[in-house]
Amino acid sequence: MDWSGIADFFSFLQTERILATLRQWNLGELIANPWFLGGALVAALIAFIMRWRMLLAAILGCVGFAWLVSYTLERGTSLEGGSNEALLVFVGGGVALAAVVLYLIFIRSD
Repeated sequence: MDWSGIADFFSFLQTERILATLRQWNLGELIANPWFLGGALVAALIAFIMRWRMLLAAILGCVGFAWLVSYTLERGTSLEGGSNEALLVFVGGGVALAAVVLYLIFIRSD
């Protein structure tokens, strides 16, 4: 069995390559686009009214994660000064976002 293919696959998961790919997607432009935000808001409201918790959790998770990545990439991910407030916001926001998604999927019952 040749493991070089697996090693090549995992070489694409380097942090620099992932950040470059996220920068190419222009998440900052997408999350600031009023049509995207309006569509996400309408879809979230419909999911909330119809009590489709899985869809609501997916919408909140995707839009929230896109905003967190955009916010973090705009402010940089360097740790040269010992700490980075953008990374703290990313971690804290990610924990809060995960808590909301887990609540909507597993805890809340109607």
